[in-house]
Amino acid sequence: MVYISNEDLDTFDHLYRINLINSCSGYKSANLLGTKSKGGVENVAVFSSVTHMGSNPAMLGFFCRPTTVTRNTYDNIKNTGFYTINHIDESILEDAHHTSAKYDSHISEFDKTQLISEYKNDFFAPFVKSAPLKMAMQFVEQYHIKANDTILVIGKIVGIYIEDELLEDDGFVNLVKGNVATINGLDGYAIPKSNTRFEYQRPK
Repeated sequence: MVYISNEDLDTFDHLYRINLINSCSGYKSANLLGTKSKGGVENVAVFSSVTHMGSNPAMLGFFCRPTTVTRNTYDNIKNTGFYTINHIDESILEDAHHTSAKYDSHISEFDKTQLISEYKNDFFAPFVKSAPLKMAMQFVEQYHIKANDTILVIGKIVGIYIEDELLEDDGFVNLVKGNVATINGLDGYAIPKSNTRFEYQRPK
């Protein structure tokens, strides 16, 4: 087994260190966040940091890197208060990953990929049409992480759209049936092929 100390990390090439640390946390959710500027320009970007914050109220969070440079997704959310979270499935991996490219705010990633935007129930922000699970989100609050200058953005779920075959009788969303991707590191994608579920556990 390879041992890497904190001192070793400081000697590594920048890209090697980024790949290593981003991979260490394990598989992460693969999501496209859809937003729209006040001027009507659509934006869609891949995120691997969406995390469950609570079920009642239903809330999710995600992390933004420092805003020392323009962050279109963050700016649109703060300016409008609305965004969507869309699961990435196997059929759109390449286009989803391309949304990580840094386009100017007047350019929509929908125009630079085969991804198609759609609107549901008059919600302000665009959804990704092919996503098997999509959520309409409303901004709630944010927290500045002083240690590395990142931002935790928290939003509440105001609507969920799920393909019928993914939703189990007990409310479990079976993402395997939708060929939903996960992210390993920054650019590694995997498609889980099975689920193992256990009953709620109590002390023996």
